[in-house]
Amino acid sequence: MAQPPSPAADSSGGTAVKTVGGLSTKGLSAGSIGLLGATVIGISCIAPAYTLTASLGPTAAAVGTQMPGIFLVGFLPMLLVALGYRELNNAMPDAGTSFTWATRAFGPWLGWMGGWGLIVATVVVLSNLAGVAVDFLYLLLAQITGNADLAALTENVLINITTCLVFIALACYVSYRGMETTKHVQYVLVGFQLLVLVWFSVAALTQVANSTAFDALAFDASWFNPFLVSSFSAFAAGVSLSIFIFWGWDVTLTMNEETKDPERTPGRAATLTVGIIFALYILVAVAVLMFSGIGAGEFGLGNEEIQGNVFAAIAGPVMGPFAILLSLAVLSSSAASLQSTFVGPARTMLAMGHYKAFPARFGTISVRHKSPAFATVMAGIVAWVFYAVMRVLSTDVLTDTILTLGMMICFYYGVTAFACVWFFRAEAFTGTRAFLLKFLAPLVGGVILAVIFATTVVDSMDPEYGSGSSIGGVGLVFILAMVLFASGIILMLVQRRLHPGFFTGKTLTKGTSLEQ
Repeated sequence: MAQPPSPAADSSGGTAVKTVGGLSTKGLSAGSIGLLGATVIGISCIAPAYTLTASLGPTAAAVGTQMPGIFLVGFLPMLLVALGYRELNNAMPDAGTSFTWATRAFGPWLGWMGGWGLIVATVVVLSNLAGVAVDFLYLLLAQITGNADLAALTENVLINITTCLVFIALACYVSYRGMETTKHVQYVLVGFQLLVLVWFSVAALTQVANSTAFDALAFDASWFNPFLVSSFSAFAAGVSLSIFIFWGWDVTLTMNEETKDPERTPGRAATLTVGIIFALYILVAVAVLMFSGIGAGEFGLGNEEIQGNVFAAIAGPVMGPFAILLSLAVLSSSAASLQSTFVGPARTMLAMGHYKAFPARFGTISVRHKSPAFATVMAGIVAWVFYAVMRVLSTDVLTDTILTLGMMICFYYGVTAFACVWFFRAEAFTGTRAFLLKFLAPLVGGVILAVIFATTVVDSMDPEYGSGSSIGGVGLVFILAMVLFASGIILMLVQRRLHPGFFTGKTLTKGTSLEQ
């Protein structure tokens, strides 16, 4: 049964409301985000224009015409896990989400690694987003001026890394200013990219109907059958990529201490976000397949030269003089998501600092903006350093970071899904709703993610996996993932030695739903 809350000092020096298990508020700006604002920020974090241009090519290369079917498979665990997330949020609305919930269910060690998985996944995608924004900035400048040489500036490592730093710094500044600024920026950027993506899809389908498409394919319902993929490894690679394109909806839950009606609004926003994105992705995937085909021709999805950035290649043939709008949409999508994606890691690090799982400095709040000030700045610094290192090491930084990101997403989403099953175990069989939403849905979603994670880890050891970059004959994607996991374990052990309070259950305790 719930116990009366008691006051406790929060990390910003104010008063936090402490409840069962040690959960407490952190001084964020409560009630500043409604359902519409949370959904818009969720869509922004997913960044549909950015994720599609970066993933359509690699996904088609892995599974061919079964891309819509693979998107369906990728959507399934996201939906199932989202249902589990919603139940956890209803019981324990906390900015730490995966970190907090896994700690309450499994204890401090797995909880800490769950939080670390979320942080590194978002840091990886922040660097990737900035990289795409850099590419499309110079492409847009080339289109505006008619000077093709400007598009090639992105290949200059120094210019690329410096421009990336500017993008990250600007996004970090907006996030630092709090949720009100974030919300208003996102309304415009999200609305624009959704409009342009629908425009692009209609234009592609119109060309197919008019027999002017590049390599037109007639629509076939079998495209939605994922079991026609040639091998399980190809299937796993495709699902890992499709999980990546749906990732980001959980940012709506990291804002739960800042939303109106925090026990219900974040979960509703997450479900609405995933549904809108799924419909959009199926529309775009079918339109691109029907227009380009999967051959290796100039604009075919099998052409390795365009797979890392499909929209940059086919925007002109599809949209004609309006192609510049798609470049602007991808640029705005990357920039918008770069800014909104700061919300997740900053609030997770805030929670970890607040509960003494990270150094206390991470738990500080900006008095003026009511935002996780230090955590936001640190997320920006680490993301830029990560991008700079990857830009030097990898021949295709975008592909390798996307594949690494897929593994990290599977890990921390899977941990959170199983945390839902374990936390609610005592009430899982008390009714149909509890069985479906608190047990079966997160269990099936977690198992799917665990299988994809294990398969991808094994496959990524192959030096040909991803861009083909390797170190000592081992694939760079595998090495990068293992370095990220190992770094987390080392930092956890250091934190345990320096500040043992969290690890001994003094700040956040293990428990079950019956103790709420």
